[in-house]
Amino acid sequence: MSDTVGISIASTREAPWTLPYRGTVGMACLIVAESAIFVIFVVAYIFYLGKSLTGPTPAQVLELPIFGTVCLLSSSITVHLAVATLRKGMLRASTGWLASTVFLGLIFLITTVREWYHLIDDEGLTIQTNLFGTTYYSLVGLHATHVVFGLIMLSLLLGFSLFGLVREEHSEKVETLALYWHFVDAVWVVVFTVVYVLGR
Repeated sequence: MSDTVGISIASTREAPWTLPYRGTVGMACLIVAESAIFVIFVVAYIFYLGKSLTGPTPAQVLELPIFGTVCLLSSSITVHLAVATLRKGMLRASTGWLASTVFLGLIFLITTVREWYHLIDDEGLTIQTNLFGTTYYSLVGLHATHVVFGLIMLSLLLGFSLFGLVREEHSEKVETLALYWHFVDAVWVVVFTVVYVLGR
């Protein structure tokens, strides 16, 4: 009888709590800090919206960057699949998904460069033109800087993966970088909504 009681008590014990991966904790702290910076820039953009004394205005020059947005948001799926396949030991598939993520991120960056070229060269909108130009380039430029940094890190990871240096045991480290990329994509949803939807 006592043996039965002992077994039932042992079976109800929970698994011991373990500390989360320190890379994930560090990335979470970075994301919180970066989120605060983006909040400041978004609030500034909203505050100065419509207060420019001269043109052009957002409605006159901005077009919805649908293609670039679809590419960037799709890259969140591909980077997730890269981590998932790496955890299962599917190294070639993981490399392929990483390459897709870098490719989609580059397309988004190219669409941003083309948009800026059009705004500066064709529409005459620079960071010094008016309040809209200042806040637009500051906010979208801040996001683009984060995209560039993320692409550099993802490209390095892809290079390591192509040389067979990324294995299943590195999945937590890859997931940490994926968290940053998801953050960049989530921020773009906010920027897209504020600048291109509500701001127009």
